[in-house]
Amino acid sequence: MLVVWKYIPRNSLIESFDPRARWFTSFLLMFAIIQYWNFNFLIVFLLISITQLLLTKLTWKELRRPLIFMFVLVVVIIGLNAMLSGRGGPGDVQAMTPHYYWQKPIRIPVFGWTLNLSITAEKAFFAITQMTRMFSIALMFIIIPYTMNPALYGVTFGGMGIPYRFAFSMDLAFRFVPTLARNFEVTLDAQRARGFELDKIDGGLITLIRKVAPLLIPVTMSAILSGEDIANAMDLRCFGLQQRTWIGELTYRRRDFVLIGSGILILVGSLVIRHLTDLAGFWVPQFMINLAG
Repeated sequence: MLVVWKYIPRNSLIESFDPRARWFTSFLLMFAIIQYWNFNFLIVFLLISITQLLLTKLTWKELRRPLIFMFVLVVVIIGLNAMLSGRGGPGDVQAMTPHYYWQKPIRIPVFGWTLNLSITAEKAFFAITQMTRMFSIALMFIIIPYTMNPALYGVTFGGMGIPYRFAFSMDLAFRFVPTLARNFEVTLDAQRARGFELDKIDGGLITLIRKVAPLLIPVTMSAILSGEDIANAMDLRCFGLQQRTWIGELTYRRRDFVLIGSGILILVGSLVIRHLTDLAGFWVPQFMINLAG
């Protein structure tokens, strides 16, 4: 049985727009954001994303887990990688004249390699810039499952011009994520009732895998079986022989065209600035360089 994201109608400004308009505008803003490595522009997009989040009327209790996961993912993976490697930006941050905060060579005795780890003003600000980009994009999309009626997933994707089969697959995918989370919680409770203590797992990687197996294997098998049941049910209903209609119906209103038009103007403006000026490029503020001494 498929479950859906927790959706509570709040009559917020964000919910008053057509879901298709919201998806189109989010993608337009995403493409506009990736045109920039200039922190001054990126902070404006971050403020837009935060404003949109506040307009949803979502509470911290509802968004706590996804926001914490997003923060850890962005800061730990993207931030540290940017600070230690400095790669992934326009050109290569390491090609810039470095201003060191810290540096230390680390020798790996087995292979005889030497890693020259360092943190420079360029790498540090590149990490800040990269995290600002990721937060701006993530905050725009993370609210969609919580502010969109799950019954409109299929008709929304179909109304965006996506092929019927792919739109239906997207509908099932959005429903499968909370279903997998529900199965994980049920399996975890069942294993805890049998004495399984997840909080006391320690040891090496092999020990960790062996102890977590009683939790992962049932969840994986349940996901596979659920997928087969859904596929069989769709086959019994002759899915794919011809395109079917959707139960729900969506209609664009004036506000939706204004929203999409605003996204198009922002994207076009970003492309113009990106290709006709040097304002979109990466830069390091002077105070960051001064801190290096």
